[in-house]
Amino acid sequence: METPRVLCVLSKDAALPLYATSGASGADLMSTASLTIAPGDYALVPTGVHLALPPDMEGQVRPRSGLALKHGVTVLNSPGTIDADYRGEIKVMLINHGKVPFAVSPGDRIAQIVFAPVHRADIAREEELPASQRGTGGFGSTG
Repeated sequence: METPRVLCVLSKDAALPLYATSGASGADLMSTASLTIAPGDYALVPTGVHLALPPDMEGQVRPRSGLALKHGVTVLNSPGTIDADYRGEIKVMLINHGKVPFAVSPGDRIAQIVFAPVHRADIAREEELPASQRGTGGFGSTG
């Protein structure tokens, strides 16, 4: 399988998303800003990264487990979706669930991006759906 090519333009002082290890699924996104997020608050953190993805791919912005464990900081809308046709700067919505303010500095690894295939569906309207074993059972209905 051929490795898909993702084109990347960087703003001044931005860093190319990088895989920390050869087995990493996500490439780290780094901050280009200095800011502090108070406990219970959230902020939109710029990365200076602009991407062009193949039309059958998305970027999923996900939290870094170390930030969550050590500081209670995570990505608010996780996973955040970067559509193939978006060309703007990737910004990460971080929320501080911790008990102390969290400082972000330029170059800090704040999130990771995972590139995944997208399959668009042919969505069809029907009068009723075929029956299934679960039926309309919702939250917790399967035990």
